[in-house]
Amino acid sequence: MESSTPLPAEWDVCDRFPIPDSLFPIVRILVVNWQDRENPQAGGAEIHLHEIFGRLAARGHEVTLLCGGWPECPPRATLDGIDVIRVGTRVTWPALARGAYRRLFRGHPHDVLVEDINKMPLFTPRWGARRVVALVPHLFGGTVFQELAAPLAAVVWLSERPLAREYRGIPFHAISESTADDLVARGIRRDLIRVIYPGIDTQHYTPDPAMRSPTPHFAYLGRVKRYKGVDFVIRAFAQAAIPDATLEIAGAGDYRPALERLAASLDLGARARFLGRISEKDKVSLLRRSWALAFASPKEGWGITNLEAAACGTPVVASSSPGIRESVRDGETGFLVPHGDTAAMAVALWRIAGSPVLVRTLGANARTFAETFTWERAALETESHLATAS
Repeated sequence: MESSTPLPAEWDVCDRFPIPDSLFPIVRILVVNWQDRENPQAGGAEIHLHEIFGRLAARGHEVTLLCGGWPECPPRATLDGIDVIRVGTRVTWPALARGAYRRLFRGHPHDVLVEDINKMPLFTPRWGARRVVALVPHLFGGTVFQELAAPLAAVVWLSERPLAREYRGIPFHAISESTADDLVARGIRRDLIRVIYPGIDTQHYTPDPAMRSPTPHFAYLGRVKRYKGVDFVIRAFAQAAIPDATLEIAGAGDYRPALERLAASLDLGARARFLGRISEKDKVSLLRRSWALAFASPKEGWGITNLEAAACGTPVVASSSPGIRESVRDGETGFLVPHGDTAAMAVALWRIAGSPVLVRTLGANARTFAETFTWERAALETESHLATAS
């Protein structure tokens, strides 16, 4: 498998210096994704997309994003230098995407079409583009049955089955070794896959020891969906029974009522707080004051929230799941536990709560780890991949 290409040391910086002039001729790039970062349902995949392709737009490339919208959204916007065209909604987008491509871009082909496959594949190699590159944060596989009703879950699961056939010979950009391994297991040739890790803004996400809670405080940050495993976090927190400890759950999603009932059934009372969707400022504050971020998803492409916590000098206690185990170094930046093992997670939370020194040590290691991932490097490697992939 083709791994990330080492770059000159002066480029391996953490959003501190401008990157050099474009390495390659200006090209017209069309990105196809289900959502843009302004979509109410946007998450880590959209952050990843805009961080990278916004930088490519700033480097002189012409970048267009064709994506789905939401009810009453503006049909067009400019975000991060990207021309965003919204078609339909989350429900109608897959049926409308190919027709929109033909209607809007027939006779004006882009140099490369990048399909960001983070929901269901749209099979863009059939669309007639000059070149296609598939960008894959992660694939759902069987985990989709933990979130969706069986009929809809089956549709998503089945849509991933023909990847090797429909994307035969297409170059792939995977955001982690775990995603690359998943693609290989599905029949994608290893030599067609390049792993390009995401970055993190270490000027925005920074430690502030003065903000650390005086008593043990834990956080979950992300979508409040069933497949995210937030119930394991709540159960582990209750099982740990740490005196004076609190757990804050930040994020929106339809699983919140069930989780609130779970917390009530465990007699957590005010020790478990549901914050809902929070602002970026409040997000940074939450990460800084927490003793650890707790994350129990069964599968992620990478786990960008883990790196955001790390950049704030906050350890992570997480499931040792695909993707996640690459964004947390067990025993160095936090602790990894078997997925679904609430007793093991409870022990890890207890270890964190019992030692402020351990929190500081793991947090310092986490900050150093986070500083090795930059969006500049991710953008440069993506530019290189798009220029050379054929």
